[in-house]
Amino acid sequence: MTKHTDIHRTAHSSKNFWSGFLFGIGLVAFIDEALFHQLLHWHHFYDKSTTEVGLVSDGLFHALSWFATIAGLFLFADLRRRNGFWIKRWMGGLLVGAGGFQLYDGTIQHKIMRIHQIRYVDNVIIYDLIWNIIAIILLVIGIYLVITTRNKNPKVEVSSDEHA
Repeated sequence: MTKHTDIHRTAHSSKNFWSGFLFGIGLVAFIDEALFHQLLHWHHFYDKSTTEVGLVSDGLFHALSWFATIAGLFLFADLRRRNGFWIKRWMGGLLVGAGGFQLYDGTIQHKIMRIHQIRYVDNVIIYDLIWNIIAIILLVIGIYLVITTRNKNPKVEVSSDEHA
């Protein structure tokens, strides 16, 4: 690792966070869509209408989540090209994005807006607690990683392509 590499990665600290953040939103939205919407059939993104409307809302949700994923990957590719990728900072952003989206979904969309529930059962509180506790754990770990990488030189390994 060279001082030059440290400077590049520190200079791109914000871009590392935002790349991970967008990718984290896209990742958790993809898992939600694929697992809970498509495979388990627990709910649709919008459940206050017909099944057809629910399916269209799932498609729109899926498309928007992929926009976040692709934007995060474009930033990631730029970081790699500029030799500015910082895995610890990026993972912090990913966990903040994933946990933040999941907590938003579990509180705002499920409880305040009531556009869908995680599952339609009599004792939904158990599902809500698990969903939101996982979100908080992701957020706490992500925030910890972001804080510990703020205003510090990253400790990174030099890969073989950095010697070229």
